[in-house]
Amino acid sequence: MIWIIGAGPMAVDYSKVADTLKKNITVIGRSQESADKFKGITGKPVVTGGLQAFIDGKPNLPESAIVCVSIEQLATTAIVLMNYGVKKILLEKPGGISNKEIQKVADTALETNSSVMIAYNRRYYASVLKAKEMIKADGGVTSFNFEITEWSHVIKNHKKDTRAMHSWFLGNTSHVVDAAFFLGGAPIEISTFNKGKLDWHPASSNFAGAGTTNTGALFSYCGNWEGPGRWSLDIITSSHRYIFRPFEQLHIQEIGSIAFKKVEINDDVEKDLKPGLYLQCKNFFDSNYDNMCSIEEQVKLSSIYENMAGYH
Repeated sequence: MIWIIGAGPMAVDYSKVADTLKKNITVIGRSQESADKFKGITGKPVVTGGLQAFIDGKPNLPESAIVCVSIEQLATTAIVLMNYGVKKILLEKPGGISNKEIQKVADTALETNSSVMIAYNRRYYASVLKAKEMIKADGGVTSFNFEITEWSHVIKNHKKDTRAMHSWFLGNTSHVVDAAFFLGGAPIEISTFNKGKLDWHPASSNFAGAGTTNTGALFSYCGNWEGPGRWSLDIITSSHRYIFRPFEQLHIQEIGSIAFKKVEINDDVEKDLKPGLYLQCKNFFDSNYDNMCSIEEQVKLSSIYENMAGYH
């Protein structure tokens, strides 16, 4: 049995994957409204009233739990689950609304001997995994650069908790940064610069920086939330440039050529599911964490993300 905590759109996506993997689920939500929407889409019931009320009934422990509640509830929910005895948790990114919260999750995981993985599903995109394989054959990454521009004109109209909006870089933009560091290596040295502000994100709106990673690669990045742009990533090896624009696709450029060639990828399993979610969940259920972001890794990375965003 798998518990899914939360009954929103991500819970629907996880439910579809659970069906594909033939996993039995119990969905625990708070409001009747979200429960009705979930059941209307999936045909599955939701236990309403929230997680604490559910565990007060002393249910049997699940094989694992997936936490896909709002960002401001992620850390608290994971900690409640671990203290109840759940030893295996897939926690939606970024794991908490701040590095401080994420550290509390990591501390509890250590105290309770629990495994907590952060659900950065782009690590499991068919395009990303294919590039990882090809980069290894090339002899590794020498440099990479990425753009982290967000569409402010769209985001400013989102009806989300103010804390979530103020932490948008950590809660959403970290998706592309995590994918970049997943392929290019974890940063060991980084210089960050930011300026500007937005009503919904007062810490910053314009970003740039550079550094080195534990693979020996150099990297740089930029992003301007006050102008046009998009998420993108370019990985460079001694033989190829790998281009993710958009991330669901992979193009390569060879030395001596200015042409971009589309790489054929096997993404059949993702056609009717949210990209990356099937392989992410399958590996999580199988306790194959090689490509996953552990809570311990996320503590280190989220501190870097906060510096990039100007949260300190």
